[in-house]
Amino acid sequence: MENRANLAGDGASQAASPPRRRMPMLLLALMGLLLLSITFGITLGPVEISPASVWRIAGHELALRLGIASAPGEWTLAQHQIVWLIRMPRVLLAALVGAGLAVVGVTMQAMVRNPLADPYLLGVSSGASVGAVLVLAYGVLGFAGVYALSLGAFAGALLACVAVYWLAHSGGRLLAPRLILGGVAIGYCLGGITSLVTLTAGQRELANAVLSWTLGSLAGTRWDELGLPALVLALGIAWLLLQARALNALLTGDETASTLGVDTTRVRRVLFVLVSLLTGVMVAVSGAIGFIGLMVPHITRMLVGTEHRRVLPVAALVGAVFLVWVDAVARVAFAPTELPVGIITALIGGPFFVWLLLRRGLSPGAGR
Repeated sequence: MENRANLAGDGASQAASPPRRRMPMLLLALMGLLLLSITFGITLGPVEISPASVWRIAGHELALRLGIASAPGEWTLAQHQIVWLIRMPRVLLAALVGAGLAVVGVTMQAMVRNPLADPYLLGVSSGASVGAVLVLAYGVLGFAGVYALSLGAFAGALLACVAVYWLAHSGGRLLAPRLILGGVAIGYCLGGITSLVTLTAGQRELANAVLSWTLGSLAGTRWDELGLPALVLALGIAWLLLQARALNALLTGDETASTLGVDTTRVRRVLFVLVSLLTGVMVAVSGAIGFIGLMVPHITRMLVGTEHRRVLPVAALVGAVFLVWVDAVARVAFAPTELPVGIITALIGGPFFVWLLLRRGLSPGAGR
């Protein structure tokens, strides 16, 4: 028996969905929570810095960049450098990556009608990792300059998407069991390629960097690394909101979507490119961080239902808040040792995955 309702009704009947008039309040509450999370994420660390000092330093720097005279406040040079050059870009990148991976998860689950779809589980993150490691090891796509890493990760993610999509098709149909199994197989193969390139490149520094990066790390983030993820995320969410009707239709099945005037083949092709672009850009700056794209969409649907005009912005905010706090825990839980954020998300995501299977009675074939 087909299990379409597992995704379309995940945690939300129409009665459970918030009325339309409550959405602005929910969005404002989540934006406020994100602002607080960013603030306290910046204050946490071996050097104690108050929230007030964080925003005084930020206001001072912004005033200088706008050409407004601003006298230095009562903070030390060390506090200024820690806030502005180390912690703030890192925390903001965590918010961007969390939002991006959450949006990718929402899109993939609608695109393939499978509640277990996730860029990590389907091998897309592994493809992005291969592309990025090839750039790091051999200088592939060197002509792209500072964007070479993102371009390589995008190309790898796109190839992984195409391979998984091809494996999952049979007789003109997208088979959910083959989608999950194909994604796992492709992910393992690409993981092996990443390890092979790393070990044969003959660069010890590369091996250490790739090990940390493949586990997911936001350490060493610079301000100039935020522009591309922010731009791609904003454009991606804007385009997906315009395609919300098509995403809603895909959840009902290809036949029903076609009767609603949706060209499912064309929409899926465009969505695969967009998912690859978002995943590639996010993986390029943060490494492979798993389970955010699986967990956040389900949590979001429990809050707002399945209408994608509501799901997309809420998922982005929930994902941003989630990864900001995960990164904070990774930094301070075992200080002075810093854990890769991918370890924390795996420790949370694994039990969530099991709970999801038990609660919904899902199987890899759900959504066929």
